[in-house]
Amino acid sequence: QLQFVESGGGLVQPGGSLRLSCAASGRTFSNYAMGWFRQAPGKEREFVAALSRNGGKTYYADVVKGRFTISRDNAKNTVYLQMNSLKPEDTAVYYCAADGAQRPSIQVGIPFYGYWGQGTQVTVSS
Repeated sequence: QLQFVESGGGLVQPGGSLRLSCAASGRTFSNYAMGWFRQAPGKEREFVAALSRNGGKTYYADVVKGRFTISRDNAKNTVYLQMNSLKPEDTAVYYCAADGAQRPSIQVGIPFYGYWGQGTQVTVSS
């Protein structure tokens, strides 16, 4: 069973930055494509960013492109989400997730991700 511990969330002012971390255990981390998703109050969970097993390919939602960067360190079994130029509409619970299937491309759909972290709250407010 692949398990995650997320950290790095908090309260930040608009325009500020945060870096989320998601540390994995239980399985071979490098066998999984990883994604970040978020869920704002009253809204459905949505895709934010994802990257391939070796980190060579990334994909971003249009609303975060140019502001967020996803990366991974397979030696540390950790995936990161660097968030810059944060906006109030980025406020949400952020979840990391893993896709263990062999696929030709990065997936953005929730059903493709079988393992999920517990979520970390990000609040952007002045």
